[in-house]
Amino acid sequence: MAVQREDAGSWLHMLVLVYALSWAFSLGSVAGQTGQLNIDASPQNARKIPDKMFGIFFEEINHAGAGGLWAELVSNRGFEAGGPNTPSNIDPWLIIGNESSIIVGTDRTSYFERNPVALRMEVLCDSKGTNVCPSGGVGIYNPGYWGMNVERRKVYKVALHIRSLDAVSLTVSLASSNGLQKMASHTITGSKKQFAKWTKIEFHLKSNQNNANSRLQLTTSKSGVIWLDQVSVMPLDTYMGHGFRKDLASMLANLKPQFLKFPGGNYAMGNYLRNAFRWSETVGPWEERPGHFNDAWGYWTDDGLGFFEFLQLAEDLGALPVWVVNDGASQNEEVSTTTIASLVKDIVDGIEFARGGPESTWGSVRAAMGHPQPFNLNYVSIGNQECWMLYYRGNYQKFYSAIKAAYPDINVISSCDKSTISPSNPADLYDVHVYTSSSDMFSRTSMFDNTPRSGPKAIISEYAVTGNDAGKGTLVAALAEAAFLVGLERNSDVVEMASCAPLFVNDNDRRWSPDAIVFNSWQSYGCPNYWMLHFFKDSSGATLHPSNIQISGYNQLAASAITWQSSKDKSTYLKIKVVNFGNKAVNLSISVSGLNVGIKSSGSKKTVLTSSGPLDENSFQQPEKVAPLSSPMDNANQQMDVSLGAYSLTSFDLLLEQSKHSSS
Repeated sequence: MAVQREDAGSWLHMLVLVYALSWAFSLGSVAGQTGQLNIDASPQNARKIPDKMFGIFFEEINHAGAGGLWAELVSNRGFEAGGPNTPSNIDPWLIIGNESSIIVGTDRTSYFERNPVALRMEVLCDSKGTNVCPSGGVGIYNPGYWGMNVERRKVYKVALHIRSLDAVSLTVSLASSNGLQKMASHTITGSKKQFAKWTKIEFHLKSNQNNANSRLQLTTSKSGVIWLDQVSVMPLDTYMGHGFRKDLASMLANLKPQFLKFPGGNYAMGNYLRNAFRWSETVGPWEERPGHFNDAWGYWTDDGLGFFEFLQLAEDLGALPVWVVNDGASQNEEVSTTTIASLVKDIVDGIEFARGGPESTWGSVRAAMGHPQPFNLNYVSIGNQECWMLYYRGNYQKFYSAIKAAYPDINVISSCDKSTISPSNPADLYDVHVYTSSSDMFSRTSMFDNTPRSGPKAIISEYAVTGNDAGKGTLVAALAEAAFLVGLERNSDVVEMASCAPLFVNDNDRRWSPDAIVFNSWQSYGCPNYWMLHFFKDSSGATLHPSNIQISGYNQLAASAITWQSSKDKSTYLKIKVVNFGNKAVNLSISVSGLNVGIKSSGSKKTVLTSSGPLDENSFQQPEKVAPLSSPMDNANQQMDVSLGAYSLTSFDLLLEQSKHSSS
């Protein structure tokens, strides 16, 4: 993602929307319009939409991964977030007990070379004697990411590393936020000899109740010194068993994304190169990953969600991975072309990690992580809109040449626009980002109408309505984006792929609005634009049919028509989508010509996304205030009259008769 910019016209557009809505209510209704939609469904004029047309873009922003999609419950599990100099800040860890009973600090005695910091806990009290520990003992606790969601009868895997100068009796508990109620606990005991060296302990905890605001606590009533490091709590029940939070990953799967672009834009680059995403430091055993400060968005990540996990997620979703690589630039620095060679080699090594055989240098690391078969990495995006920077084009050519020499089938994506691409500056695709107001986004339904039809195609990897009428995700923003996507469908001969941004926001750390999916420790909901994407999840690989709208004095409609085949029962549908971006209802006559089969008398449906007001949003209290509603159609035919509500997105899925020659 790039830095958000205010749109000067967004305030005006919001005022127009509010005025229009007030006027509509005061009059009872806004005068309707009549129009005609003509669709040419003949096979000879049809065109296939690219198989990977619609996908998703993940950026580590808003705690989307750390404290979100990645199901790890412990924040700052390795005590590295405070930096390498000790003693350091251990936030969000806190101490149980006072200075007369316990002293907690960090030192550089960790077992892990790349994670030198460990926690030192000196317990001054005991179970007897002159300094008796308080009831329940003393120690430390971790609240996770704004509370840990612990569910009744669910099992959690706990792992931690311990070293001690004395015998150990340490109780590990999942407890309420005040520590008074325990949902599950386990006591680790051992002799001085047993823990004289760093020892990894693993066990399961099964919760006896629900608590969405829990904490992990480690307590003891035995005096002595204990060192702790790499403390993890992971639910066993994750998406496909691969560590992804189940509800959030399922919401992604329901979109049927055809590609996953990762790990982000600014996140991949960093404000400074020392904080850029380095793929090789995010693979291998989780305890050995150093983590890094996400300076683009202002928080620490342990990198549990690393390069391997992104590739795994893409595979689990049935999506192609699209890897955004650091091109030697950050927001404030740039590596010159004369010294870029080591960074180029690093990216080629990363492709080997993803695609190399299990005997190769980096492929063997992947295999050791449990995935001997190569991942299907076919797309690499060079940078994040840095074409304007001094060394980008020279550096890009170095990356392009090296990648193509080793992996000629990989599609290389440029951050420069189409006009800069030539035989001397080649690219397979070029990246486009669109952030603008809702009114301008709607107008961009024709953005690619006049684009030259030859040469590399575009990937619109980031688009979003921003500004005042976007709110935290409004209906009108979703409708504007829907119209934009309709335009991309119509221009899919020059546009290969598209994805919105950002994807996730933890409601406790909103760095950007709007976002498609909102969550906290235990809840989640889709914003209107998330539900809008469901109208396009059958478009990838479908057949596009020419269509045109005829309506007088009302330029607020956008429409497209496709035929697609259901993967469930192999039925074929003609899907007609119409966006009404205006405040008037429309009576629309639809005429379909050229079909080589009939439309069945039953089995068709109408789906509508709308609400009582254009600025309506969803929330935890009303998660589906703006959500699609489907109903069966009783007038499905090649000629039919339909009604479109003001501020609405409507799709008509017309079930076609079976035919050996049906388009799909």
